[in-house]
Amino acid sequence: MYAVTGITGQVGGAVARALLARHQPVRAVVRDAARAAPWTDRGADVAVAGLDDAQALSSAFADTQGVFVMLPANFDPAPGFPEARGLIGAIAQALAQARPPRVVALSTIGARAAQENLLTQLGLLEDALGALPLDVRFIRPAWFMENALWDVAPARDTGVIDAYLQPVERTIPMVATEDVGRTAAEMLLSPGDGPRVVEL
Repeated sequence: MYAVTGITGQVGGAVARALLARHQPVRAVVRDAARAAPWTDRGADVAVAGLDDAQALSSAFADTQGVFVMLPANFDPAPGFPEARGLIGAIAQALAQARPPRVVALSTIGARAAQENLLTQLGLLEDALGALPLDVRFIRPAWFMENALWDVAPARDTGVIDAYLQPVERTIPMVATEDVGRTAAEMLLSPGDGPRVVEL
């Protein structure tokens, strides 16, 4: 059994699809059981747990062969990232209690940036989970190609694509979320001597 958080989103969903394609059992970890219906239709088990509930997460992660964890996006965090720190603490506590044989955590290629920014939240995740006495691996994807979908309507309507990544002349590496999910699934399924960090 492989527990997957974020399964109702793009990356978590891609991880689950990749595992199911390999005939591996999946446990959908969701806050709302109703949102897991598409996954139960595919044969997935369901565990209801918020990422801030260490005990519920520990139960969700128990008796698994591996766990995929990720933080929800927070584009307007409070100074010092208290929201992310709270979730990270609960996730780390749950993993320490459940002790799954393998953990893969979604990070980002910018997680180790020296200057504090939104991606610092994922650096904090790496620090906390990397300190656990478990087989924890991190996948650090580049900018998701699917983010370009945000630009379609403004480009059509105004002829302008707003750029939030600076400087605009810099080439930005991109990766599809399906590739991220497939790679994360491979990391969950690979033997103990697999790479600890994979950048896509």
